[in-house]
Amino acid sequence: MTHENTIKIFEQKQVRTHWDEENECWYISVIDVIEVLTGTDRPRKYWNDLKTKLKKEGSELSEKIGQLKMAAPDGKMRLTDVADTEQIFRLIQSIPSPNAEPFKLWLAQLASERLDEMQDPEITIDRALQQYLNLGYSESWINQRLKSIEIRKELTDEWKKRGLKEGVQFAALTDIITKAWSEKTTKEYKILKGLKKENLRDNMTNTELILNMLAEASAKDISQATHPEGFEENAKVAEQGGNVAKVARLELEAKTGKKVVTSLNAKAALKNKEPRKKIDAPSSKKK
Repeated sequence: MTHENTIKIFEQKQVRTHWDEENECWYISVIDVIEVLTGTDRPRKYWNDLKTKLKKEGSELSEKIGQLKMAAPDGKMRLTDVADTEQIFRLIQSIPSPNAEPFKLWLAQLASERLDEMQDPEITIDRALQQYLNLGYSESWINQRLKSIEIRKELTDEWKKRGLKEGVQFAALTDIITKAWSEKTTKEYKILKGLKKENLRDNMTNTELILNMLAEASAKDISQATHPEGFEENAKVAEQGGNVAKVARLELEAKTGKKVVTSLNAKAALKNKEPRKKIDAPSSKKK
């Protein structure tokens, strides 16, 4: 599993993170942290209001916030405000929240786990498995999901060898593969399943995961056999890989009389915890 951009879980909430190999530190999405701490469904507005408030108070925190490309709810890589763990600790102090202390402990654990993983990479897989178990996924589904991560990594490594760029090109090729086998773009697929910010693969059924793996593994194998050059040739290979899985999907649907790609998603199937109490956005007006 890669540590460049990863999703971490805090109390069933996704937090986008980026591991900086050179500086050996985590960068964390500020918007995600605010959503976790406040429970608001408008974390971006909360952050804008908080930045205004901090600036009026003379705080330099918002000026030290950087930006990195991270996966947006639509699956595309977009610039988002990020902060290192030290800045996140300072940010937490500015937000009244019952989740403040648990989140501080989570941050400390995140740093400790990274050191462990650098010593023993297998720990990464073990922790991913445990995260999925904690979220309520079945062991059979988890085995498929972990395998899908491995296959995805092999495909993206192949794309890198072909000189393709992470971000826009990777997303476009993924979309081509998804469209080819499922007859839906990634966005259409997520809409069908009622997803917004959630990861599509984390909400696929076992069969959907298997077909998606077949599509990506086929695209990788075809690429290694044909050595495509440039984006256009790689796009053709991506479609060919997706079509291999499409044939399997259509044959399975003909045999069972059931659609493979459906609205069924893990989000709806898993047990829902009580929603956290929302905290009002900060006001810059003095009382």
